Amino acid sequence: MRTGKRKNILDLTKPMESLFVPFSNGRYRDPPLEISQWSTIQNEGFRVSRLSMGTQSGTHIDAPSHFLDDGACLEALSPDEFIGTYFLLKLKDNLTLADVAELLKRFKGENILFLKTPLNQLVEISREALQKILSLPPVLLALSGEVTVENSDSFAFYHAIAEAEKFIVEDLDQNKTDVLPDTGELFVFPLRLIGVTGSPCRVLARVAKAVKPIRKH
Repeated sequence: MRTGKRKNILDLTKPMESLFVPFSNGRYRDPPLEISQWSTIQNEGFRVSRLSMGTQSGTHIDAPSHFLDDGACLEALSPDEFIGTYFLLKLKDNLTLADVAELLKRFKGENILFLKTPLNQLVEISREALQKILSLPPVLLALSGEVTVENSDSFAFYHAIAEAEKFIVEDLDQNKTDVLPDTGELFVFPLRLIGVTGSPCRVLARVAKAVKPIRKH
């Protein structure tokens, strides 16, 4: 029996639907999302759909092997690291090492780092600032927005994370993360796939108080 919505749970996952657009870069394009009918109640007595997509489709997690030949695959991350308290790090453009050091004074040993940029804004940070962030103990990071490293190629941010042997959840729903409070818990639920570079995820946040979504005008 359904008892209604729990207002302190935020679903940060982007929906997977017909409007889904795969990642593309130059001539490269991720596999498309395809959902087709496989069996019907009329013919087989039950309904099954055939699902086809890439390991990095929609809201997903990247393992180090996504960018490194010898990087760890998804199964290397222990299940207990998919759940925990998060440390929210609000990033701004041209973030310096001194800026990061000041922000990290609030870090209290949370086991997930949650990086958030302003809505629809690309943030550039220094390599030193990124290394300072990656020096913290958490193995799991979450990213809402887009980050690049100054004077580096477009994948330098992800290469640094992979080289630090960390995992990152990305392509979250920024309209939902906009109202995310500074403290709370994060729940990441990837598929239990073996030998792959990542997986689509359901990502939920549990916060102390109910939050209202931002109204778009």
